Amino acid sequence: MFFCTECGAETSKWSGKCPFCGAWNSLKESSKVTGKKTKKQHFNIGEKSRPEKIANIKLDKKERITTGIAEFDGVLGGGVVAGMVVLIGGAPGIGKSTLMLQIANKLADSQNKKILYISGEESEQQIKMRSKRLHCAASELYLYCETNFEEIINTITTFQPDLVVIDSIQAVYSNTSDSAPGSVSQLRECTSLFTRTAKKLGIPFFLIGHITKDGAVAGPKIIEHMVDTVLYFEGEMNNKILRTTKNRFGSTNEIGIFEMHSSGLKEVKNPSQLFLNRNSDDVGTAIGSLLEGSRAFMVEVQALVSPANYGNSQRVTLGFDRRKLAVLLAVIEKNLTIDLRNNDIFVKSSGGIKVVEPALDLAIVAAILSSFKEIPISPNTIFLGEIGLNGEIRPVSQINKRLKEAEKMGFNHIIVANKLTNKNATQISHIRQLMKILFQKK
Repeated sequence: MFFCTECGAETSKWSGKCPFCGAWNSLKESSKVTGKKTKKQHFNIGEKSRPEKIANIKLDKKERITTGIAEFDGVLGGGVVAGMVVLIGGAPGIGKSTLMLQIANKLADSQNKKILYISGEESEQQIKMRSKRLHCAASELYLYCETNFEEIINTITTFQPDLVVIDSIQAVYSNTSDSAPGSVSQLRECTSLFTRTAKKLGIPFFLIGHITKDGAVAGPKIIEHMVDTVLYFEGEMNNKILRTTKNRFGSTNEIGIFEMHSSGLKEVKNPSQLFLNRNSDDVGTAIGSLLEGSRAFMVEVQALVSPANYGNSQRVTLGFDRRKLAVLLAVIEKNLTIDLRNNDIFVKSSGGIKVVEPALDLAIVAAILSSFKEIPISPNTIFLGEIGLNGEIRPVSQINKRLKEAEKMGFNHIIVANKLTNKNATQISHIRQLMKILFQKK
C-alpha cells in the first residue's frame, strides 16, 4: 500500500500526485496493517460502550490538572485534561525530553500524581543523568524503558498511572504490523491504540515526536488528526517557544516562552522584556505589538538597508514571510518615492519569534525607513497598524489589550490607525504621514 504523508489517505498504486489531497511526492510505500490471529489482542481496554442518548450523558466534573508551570498550562488551555492525548514535536536537541521530564517531575512532586515516563530511545542510566542535572527526583516519578507496544499497554493497565509520557512515538512498534518502527503503518497503529487507551482509562498521554526537514511531525498527517493537542517546540539556542497548532480543549493560538539554562528550561514571566532592547542609539529598530492567543506582548523589529555592491540586491527576512517584505517595499517605493532597488534589505524579529499577523506592518516599515535615513526612532514609541496596498493604514484588532501591555512596559508615544482617546496616541491613516511624524524634528 501507499500512504499520503499529508492527508493520510491510502492507495494501491504509486503516483507523483496524491489523488485525494493533490500534494506532490507525498506517497510513501508501506505494508497494510492487518491483525494476526495467532497473536493475543490486547486492545479491549475497559468496559464495552453502548449507544446512549446525548441528553442523558453526564459531564465529568473533574478539574484540569495544573502542572505548576504557567507557560505550559496556558498553552494547553489551563492545564491537563483527563484522557487527553498531546503530541509534542520539535527539532532534535531543542529540549522536548527535558521539558517533559521537568513537567512529569513537577506533577509527581507538587500534585502527588503517579507519573510513568516511558523511554524508547535512551537507557535508564542516560535518563538518570539528565534527571540529576534537572534536579528531578520526585518519589512518584517512575521510569520504564520499552519499545514494544503490547508490553507498554500491559504495564499501563496494571500500573494505573495518572499520566504517561511516551518518548518517542517513532520508537514504539506493535506486533500486529511487520513494518519497522517509525514506518507509516506503525505510527498509525500505535498512535490510534494509544489514543484509544487514553480515552478508555482516562489517562493523559504525552507523545514526543520527531519532525521532518519541512518542520512537520514525522509520519502521516493523520497522526495529528488522531490526537487532541499538537504542540511544536521552536526557537533559537536559548529562547524556546512552545506553540499550539491544534487544541480540542483550548485556543489554538497560545504560545509558551521558555529559556534554556544549565539546570533545564525555565518559563519567562515577562515575554515583552525578553524581546525588547530599547536602546535610543539603535538605527533601524522599531517596536510593535504581537498578539498570541489570549495575550499581547511587545516585539522589536530590526531592519538593515545598505547599498548593494555585488549583483542583484538581496531581500532577507528572519521570522517574517519574505513575500510580506516584498509587498511592503513596493508600497514604500510607490507612495514615498524612495528608490530601494539598489539596496540590500534585511529584516528580522527579535527572540526568534515567527510573525504571522499583520499588526507589525507599520513597525516593519518604520524600521526600514529609520535604517534608510540613518535616524534612530525614539525607544518609547510603539507602532500599531496594518498597511494596505495603496499605502493606507488600517486598525488592528484587540487594541485595548495591546495598549495595556504597552503602558505596562512604559511606552508613552503610540502611533496607531485606531481612533483612541488616549492622549499619548497619534492617529495616522496613510503611510505618507509616517515620514513627517518620525523625522520632522530630525
